[in-house]
Amino acid sequence: MLRFAAALMLAGVSAVAAAQIPAPSLPSTAPNVAVPATPAPVAAASQVAGPIAPNIENAVVKVFSTLRAPDPGKPWSKAAPQDVTGSGVVIEGKRILTNAHVVGYASQVQIQASQSGDKIPATVVAIGRGIDLAILKLDDESFFDTHPPVKRASLLPDVREAVFAYGYPTGGSSLSITKGIVSRIEFVPYNFGNSGLRIQIDAAINPGNSGGPVIAGDQMVGLAFAGANGAQNIGYIIPNEEVELFLRDARDGHYDGKVGMFDDVQTLENPALRTYLKVDKTVEGVVVHRPYSNDPAYPLKEWDIITRIGNDAIDNQGMVKLGTNLRVRFQYRVQQLAKDGKVALTVVRNGQPVNISLPVSRARKLLISDLGGGYPSYFIYGPIVFARASAEFLSGIAGNANVLQSLAYNASPLVTRRGEEPDAQREELVIVTSPFFPHKLVTGYSNRFGSVIYSINKVPVKSLKHLVALLRDAKDELIVIHFDQRAGETMVLPRKAMLDATEGVLTDNGIRQQGSADLMAVWNAKVK
Repeated sequence: MLRFAAALMLAGVSAVAAAQIPAPSLPSTAPNVAVPATPAPVAAASQVAGPIAPNIENAVVKVFSTLRAPDPGKPWSKAAPQDVTGSGVVIEGKRILTNAHVVGYASQVQIQASQSGDKIPATVVAIGRGIDLAILKLDDESFFDTHPPVKRASLLPDVREAVFAYGYPTGGSSLSITKGIVSRIEFVPYNFGNSGLRIQIDAAINPGNSGGPVIAGDQMVGLAFAGANGAQNIGYIIPNEEVELFLRDARDGHYDGKVGMFDDVQTLENPALRTYLKVDKTVEGVVVHRPYSNDPAYPLKEWDIITRIGNDAIDNQGMVKLGTNLRVRFQYRVQQLAKDGKVALTVVRNGQPVNISLPVSRARKLLISDLGGGYPSYFIYGPIVFARASAEFLSGIAGNANVLQSLAYNASPLVTRRGEEPDAQREELVIVTSPFFPHKLVTGYSNRFGSVIYSINKVPVKSLKHLVALLRDAKDELIVIHFDQRAGETMVLPRKAMLDATEGVLTDNGIRQQGSADLMAVWNAKVK
């Protein structure tokens, strides 16, 4: 049975190395994203780590959370409570900044200051799961009278600059301070389709460090959030530029997320490719492999060469220069240059330069999306449980090679349509999310766990709500369920018997509700 832990993972980078929680790997679906903002300084600041100011230690707190993550395999319930710890830092506005994976799905949050025996209840007031940041408010704000905020540097640190990582990792209960240097700065995928700047340091980042500040001189340069899987002396921090974007977005108490360009591009390094495109060595940039939209009015076309974003030249590896010693992926500039939902690009099309204004948006719509920090909707019909296919559900089966091979062999949409967008025919994939409950009505049928529903009584299913409506409005004596796969079987079930059996199934299995509130509203609606 599936169990989902509410911690984040990066490709090859684990947030579990920074917070004391296990974490499944969740897919990153749109790596090229950014958020509109007032242009921020990009040059590196020369700071030397000197004596540590006492107020920094006073501003670092330990965070205690009790998480109740969703259980995609049992969507009517939640996973068992899980106690985790992390770190946080006091910021302006009587708030505490920490990582989203420390407090995501938290039913209870408390903080404790260094050298204090008291725990103070806290509330999550804003969370950005994609960029792994969260803001806490305290029930007792008098705490901030004696715990002032840490100053944040306005510029990126230099590579090789000395830094100190503060936090409460495993191995003790007191504040820990580790020293290292900045190793590299990159623009990389974070999670849930988000990308951002990431700073690598060689100071130890261990379970419990998540959310603790990393200091250069007397100022914070970023927030610890992850360590590398299977590697030593590699830790990652979220730089202040990303923190500022998050705080600006979350001013109204809700984090809307970053805008981004979701077009697929490739490098322009290969000589044969350059010959095919008929460009000489003076042309540098990246080639549009697949535009985000097929709409004829969409400004980017296949084989366009993007040579500039704003006024910044893009090289043949898709990088732009920041200062004299730093290169990052060109998509980084979107979060600084986007205005009114668009970003200016220069492309070479058919040998001629063209200036375009590219639309950017906050999220890429996917047929199989994540739960967005919520709990899964579900509907129980007789001994069968239906739910929407989610990234979290797929994460739970990702480690089972036999299951994945079976899905691939049978051409299941869970595999074949993993990165596709919804359309008018299919808004989402509906699956049998749990093994059948024991019942004579499904005798002779194989376990359909993970199977995608194609149709109910020959009507193609568009969404989970549509499936519930079809079952609600059915008048035929039999319900015929076709599954969307190559091999398998078709289920034929007696409609009235399924309805009569549902209440008993719920009672026998200790389930309080036949479905989630949104789906019960559909089920109980009047038939027009």
